[in-house]
Amino acid sequence: MTDLPGIVVTGGSGRMGQMLINAVQASERCKLVGVLERAGHDWVGQDVGVAMGGAAIGVTVSDDPVETFAKAQAIIDFTAPAATVAFSELAAQARAVHVIGTTGLTEDDIAHLDAAARHAVIVRAGNMSLGVNLLAKLTKKVAAALDEDFDIEIIEAHHHHKVDAPSGTALMLGEAAAEGRGVSLKDVSDSGRDGITGARQRGDIGFSAIRGGDIVGEHDVLFAAAGERIKLTHIATDRAIFARGALKAALWGQDKKPGSYDMFDVLGLND
Repeated sequence: MTDLPGIVVTGGSGRMGQMLINAVQASERCKLVGVLERAGHDWVGQDVGVAMGGAAIGVTVSDDPVETFAKAQAIIDFTAPAATVAFSELAAQARAVHVIGTTGLTEDDIAHLDAAARHAVIVRAGNMSLGVNLLAKLTKKVAAALDEDFDIEIIEAHHHHKVDAPSGTALMLGEAAAEGRGVSLKDVSDSGRDGITGARQRGDIGFSAIRGGDIVGEHDVLFAAAGERIKLTHIATDRAIFARGALKAALWGQDKKPGSYDMFDVLGLND
């Protein structure tokens, strides 16, 4: 057991945090060595098993990332952009694999992550599931095959607690479509439509966001032309798929050189 890689989960009290904790605990290939929460949170100082309403497991929730990361071979992080950027520097100092599922990152945030990746492995993806990553590959191939007579729209739906839009997965699919067409997404992105916006521009990649109820995650990539439509769809019904993917990434990164990676690397889907 002592030779198994140690995993730290950040933001342990959240829905994804608790799912990640359960996934690590259920795995025979790693061990949970730390759980991090923000200073002042009720869980800090408690055994995480007790905090989650079960039996003690011998791991105390901490608010000290330096001390917690020092024990880890990998950190799994589904928190917020500012926290993730700060964690990336500390994870790099600890030479721990940093698996990032945080969404809403800006270009400046990503630049900070890339700097940290010079010293440690970072695996970052807008979505950790196998199915979504396959969808992204298919999106790139279809976009490359079709010309701009086909409008591209990314339609995503999530639960009403989600705070960012478009979702990280929607942006990932938009990037795949843009890459297939040989353009930059920032030059052709069309989102936030409201009021009289004028006709859609040829070649734009549009985004539509739905928020409601307890939707785990649904993503459609629509290619629409005169007289025909093609739709690629992924529906997630259980958040456990994201936890399993993140854990797979954490284990995959153990013998890799420092650098920035994504789930295409982890799943062997890169061209």
